[in-house]
Amino acid sequence: MSEFSREVVELVWGRQTGAGAAPSPFRRWSQGFVFSETERTALEQFEGGPCAVIAPVQAFVLKNLLFNAENANWREISEEEQKSLLCSTLSELLESACQSQAHTFSLAAWSRRKNADVAVENADPSQPEPSRSTEQHTPAALPAEEIGFDRFHSLIHKQTVSSVCELREVVLSLYDSWRNKFGVLLFLYSVILTKGIENIRNEIEDPSETLIEPVFGHGSQSLINLLLSGRAASNVWDGDRECSGMRLKGIHEQASVGFLTLMESLRYCKVSNMVWGRSSNPPNIPSWILGSETHLSVFFTKELALVAPESPSEQARRVFQTYDPEDKGFIPGTLLEDVMKALDLVSEPEYVNLMKSKLDPEGLGIVLLGPFLVEFFPDQVKCAMGVLILHCYDHTHTHTHTHNAHLPNWTGHSSVRTSFLSSLARPGWRSAFDDSRRCL
Repeated sequence: MSEFSREVVELVWGRQTGAGAAPSPFRRWSQGFVFSETERTALEQFEGGPCAVIAPVQAFVLKNLLFNAENANWREISEEEQKSLLCSTLSELLESACQSQAHTFSLAAWSRRKNADVAVENADPSQPEPSRSTEQHTPAALPAEEIGFDRFHSLIHKQTVSSVCELREVVLSLYDSWRNKFGVLLFLYSVILTKGIENIRNEIEDPSETLIEPVFGHGSQSLINLLLSGRAASNVWDGDRECSGMRLKGIHEQASVGFLTLMESLRYCKVSNMVWGRSSNPPNIPSWILGSETHLSVFFTKELALVAPESPSEQARRVFQTYDPEDKGFIPGTLLEDVMKALDLVSEPEYVNLMKSKLDPEGLGIVLLGPFLVEFFPDQVKCAMGVLILHCYDHTHTHTHTHNAHLPNWTGHSSVRTSFLSSLARPGWRSAFDDSRRCL
C-alpha cells in the first residue's frame, strides 16, 4: 500500500491493524454510481453505507438537471445525458472541495499497470465468474469481493490535474471507473486528496473521528458536510459555538443544496439556516438531503418559492422563533421588547407596553406568534391551504418515492420548515424511511 493510500485509509477507515478494515463495510461501499432503469434520473444504492456519498451527488445531479439544463421531461433522459450529468456533477463537487488557488486537483484512479477488470480476474482464479446477464444489468452491484481491502488500495494511485478544464476532461474520461466497481470509493478518495488530508483533519472536531464508521459503515456528518459545503465540519448549526471552553465547528457558508434531519423534528439538534435555506442567501435549488436515523434520502421540488429570499414577515417569524427555542408558538411578554428591537420596530417602553396589552388582553404574560405577525405584518400574512409536490429519491435498489406534501397555510416558504419537519413524525411519512431501512 502506498503512503498516500495509507493516509487516506486512516482518515476514512481508521488506523488499520491486521487484515485491514472490517470486510462488511468495505464490501457494502464497493459499488459505482448507477442510474435506476425505472427512474432514469435516480442513482441506486445496493447496500447500506454509501448513501453518505450517493445522496449529495444525487442532489447536485438534480440541481444541474432541473435548473441548469433545458429538458422538458426531466425524468426521461438518455444514457449520454446521464453520463454528462454525472461527470459534470462530480467535477463540480471536486471544484468545491479544492482549496488550492492554483486549482490543482488530485484524483484516485486505477494504476496504469492494471485496470479494475484485470484485477478482478487475477485476484482469485478459484472464484466463479458472475453471470453475464447479472453483470450487464447491475455492473456495480457486484463489488468484486475477491479483490479485498488491501489489494484494492494497492491498485490505485494519485493522478494530478492542474486546471478546471483539464479536470472536467479527465473526469469525463474516467466515466467507466465512476460507474463500475469501486466508483463511489474512488470518488470519495478523490475529494479527500483534492481537499487535502491535513485540511480535513483540521476541520474535523474529533481527531479520532473517521469519515466512515468502521464497524457499521455509516458515513459521518463531517463527510456529508464536506460534500455539501466543501468543509468537513462536524456539526450542522450556524457558525462555531463555544461550549465549556471547547470550540464546536458548524456551517459557515451557504450551501448549494439543503440539509434536513429527522433528529431536528425530535428536538435533538438544530440545523443551520444556511444549509436549510432560511437565510438571506438561500440555496440555489429547492432540494434537500434528508437524514433519518439510518439513511439519507433526497427530497426536491420545482417550486422556487421555497428558496426565495425572506419576506419581512418570514424574517419576523424566524426572529420570533429564536426567542422561542422550544417552538411553543409564544414567548414571555418580557421578551417582546427584545424581539421588536431585533426587528428594528419601534421599541419605546410606552409603545411596547401598549403592544403587550393589545397582544395579551387576558394578561397571561405571553405573546402568541400569530397575533404578533398579524399586528405588525398584516398585509403579508395569509391563511390559504397550499399543496406542495415533493419528490423523494431514497436510492434503494427497489424503490423511489414521490410524495404529495399538504402543507397548511403555505404561501411561500414561511411555514415549510415547521410543517415539513412535523410531518416527518407522522406514520405515513415515516413509512418511507421504514421501507428504506428494510432494503439496506
